[in-house]
Amino acid sequence: MLNSSLKYENLWHTLVDNKIDFPSISQNDVTDVCIIGAGFTGLSAAIHLAEKGKSVILLEAHHIAYGGSGRNVGLVNAGTWNKPDFMVDILGEEMGESLIAALGNAPKLVFSLIEKYKIDAQQMPVGTLHMAHNEKGISELEDRYQQLIKRGANVELLRGAKIEEYSGSSKIPVALLDHRAGTVNPYAYAIGMAEAALKLGVKIYECSPVTSVNCLTRGEWEISVSDHKIKAEKVIIATNAYAEGDLNKYRKAVYSGGYYQVASKPLTGDAGKTILPYKQGSWDTRMVLSSIRLDKENRLVLGSMGFSHNKPACYLKSWANRIQQHYFPQLGKNLEWEYTWCGRIGFTDNHTPKIFEPAEGLIAAIGYNGRGITTGTLVGKLFADYFTSEERKPEIPIPFFSSIDDSKCNYRQIKSLYMETGFTLYHLGQCLKIIR
Repeated sequence: MLNSSLKYENLWHTLVDNKIDFPSISQNDVTDVCIIGAGFTGLSAAIHLAEKGKSVILLEAHHIAYGGSGRNVGLVNAGTWNKPDFMVDILGEEMGESLIAALGNAPKLVFSLIEKYKIDAQQMPVGTLHMAHNEKGISELEDRYQQLIKRGANVELLRGAKIEEYSGSSKIPVALLDHRAGTVNPYAYAIGMAEAALKLGVKIYECSPVTSVNCLTRGEWEISVSDHKIKAEKVIIATNAYAEGDLNKYRKAVYSGGYYQVASKPLTGDAGKTILPYKQGSWDTRMVLSSIRLDKENRLVLGSMGFSHNKPACYLKSWANRIQQHYFPQLGKNLEWEYTWCGRIGFTDNHTPKIFEPAEGLIAAIGYNGRGITTGTLVGKLFADYFTSEERKPEIPIPFFSSIDDSKCNYRQIKSLYMETGFTLYHLGQCLKIIR
């Protein structure tokens, strides 16, 4: 029997008790750095700039972590979607290896911020599991493992009884356990960063959409927000796939894909204790992946590519039941599903983030390809370092572009439509048991 009370509501919000509301901007102001977008990148940049003594204004068109940051799966992943050797192939050895190393250490940056500012992010720094679902998946993980250990990463391959012990599933032949990684409640992490930034003196404004960003003279920018103006020496645009208005032009560099999640009611009983008992977040090697994790109240949270707001509850519950019964049949056939929500991911053609610096004093990042927690936190720190260096600007190991047109994603709307159609059909095939 299917549960009929699926809520189209973001679970992560319900698990945070102490939410802070910030005012909308109500006057003109002057600051060293103005940051547009209060997700992981903007919040990290605000903290690291304030730590260095800079005055900061942070503007958010909606509320803290409105975009992908608050809708995230919560996997604090190390590295990129791409395998390390491929990153070197597309970026060159120097930049490629630098980015691999920086993102390999990014989970440590996330968890150190959480510890430093006493953030209750519901964090579990216990690693993640990348799980093979078939023979091809085994080969893929073995190759990735070899490339990672060659670079000194703290990873191991789990097989047989050990992977069943860690995952709770007998359907997974091999999994890559990345000890560097972990999970958080992404919204709780973002809210905690906002509190830390506020205590450091950052001025944070919600419901304050930016209408224009203009260069007045060298070293002076004017940011228009409703009827108010902010003057800043430097500007960081951290809106990623959720850019709006005049900033929507940055989205030309990516195509968008949805990611939805479905969460059960809290698991109880002995069967529930077998599911991911060591609390790693996980995802599989399917062509259209499934993510699997638990929240702090022991809900089973499943996710996959695509949007859920335009799909009926019966479709979403049927898909969730199919994935649960495939991997975790011990939970039975009457698991009740409680929440569903979705977000938007910005994809670049080569699954590598991009940075734009169209003029001195203005910088933007886009295209995190589903790795927003670690990439956003790292990029925010790198931007702060970039804007505060007393001597030569530090190198950022991500491709820079001076113009959107230099890195425009061609046929982006067609790609997005193609992806969403493909995801829907794939999940329908899973529901009908055509796809195993």
